[in-house]
Amino acid sequence: MKLLETVKIGDITLRNRMAMAPMTRSRADFNGVVSDSTVLYYTQRASAGLIISEAINISRRALGSPMTPGLFTNEQIEAWKKVTASVHENGGTIYAQLWHTGRVGHSLVKNGDTPEAPSAIAIQGQQHFTMEGLKDYETPHELSHAEVKAIIQDYKDAAINAIQAGFDGVELHAAFGYLPNQFLADSANHRTDEYGGSLENKNRFVIEVMQEMVNAIGENKVAIRISPTSTYNNIMHAHPVVQFTHLINHLNELPLSYVHIMNVPFVKEQYPHYPENCIDTFGKLSRHSVIANCGYNRETGEAELEKGIAAMISYGTLFLANPDLPKRFELNAALNQADRATMYGGKDQGYIDYPFLDESK
Repeated sequence: MKLLETVKIGDITLRNRMAMAPMTRSRADFNGVVSDSTVLYYTQRASAGLIISEAINISRRALGSPMTPGLFTNEQIEAWKKVTASVHENGGTIYAQLWHTGRVGHSLVKNGDTPEAPSAIAIQGQQHFTMEGLKDYETPHELSHAEVKAIIQDYKDAAINAIQAGFDGVELHAAFGYLPNQFLADSANHRTDEYGGSLENKNRFVIEVMQEMVNAIGENKVAIRISPTSTYNNIMHAHPVVQFTHLINHLNELPLSYVHIMNVPFVKEQYPHYPENCIDTFGKLSRHSVIANCGYNRETGEAELEKGIAAMISYGTLFLANPDLPKRFELNAALNQADRATMYGGKDQGYIDYPFLDESK
């Protein structure tokens, strides 16, 4: 089956076409340092063709959720070195997903600092998890021009730190309503400088971040994740097809390793101008390898690869609950079910105790 074939992404030949999607697990300590349990967690899943790490904060100001890891202190970098070394020793490949949450945070999580965003527009109708429970979102601080430039530098520094920590590359988290996605969205970006207004200006932040990371760590090591049809975290686009076509055309000019596209379902009656299938609409425009994501299983993942647009399929919950997912797909074996109660936070239960397939049965 195609899912189990080797594939070249960037300069690396991967053992199969199954990627482990990035998943926040909230198991870092209060200093954003991952533990030996995290080493085991990723090592258990090293049979994936590509592991994309959980979202990793690029700076202290990027933090939005408690107990999430960082890549901006020496202690954090040294801890990640243990993860990447173990994954590599077990034949795996691992990218770091770089994260700035923007307005998706709360001052209770940010040591009293107000969340920041392209514009001072709060998320409505949702609440954010803090160590004191769910709280309404605050109106974020609107980033100055100088602050925008500083954050671009933070991404560059985090990319350098990721390579120092042993990651094979980096993926910009530009999906699901976090800071890069906020710059892209009409609902979150009302700026009047060169980072707002026209579609080209709204795309500028993402393109500049990608260019700086390529400049910092080299060709075929930088990737991006996008979610053109996701409305999570109050993200709406007036002209998504035009905008993301423009974005991908600019990304095509950069020496990237892949584009990770989330094909997020949406309510067609509310968003009739949204494309029905992001892989078909945007994937075929990319000159880079495409990783398709959102709700795939063994059969639908194989069918997506057969269409010839995507080079890989990324699996989230299935990899969380089945560390040996490629073997299970190969044998068409039964799958463990994820325990949603232990997905975020806690200790080892629901983290490193999912059973491997007992092939003797």
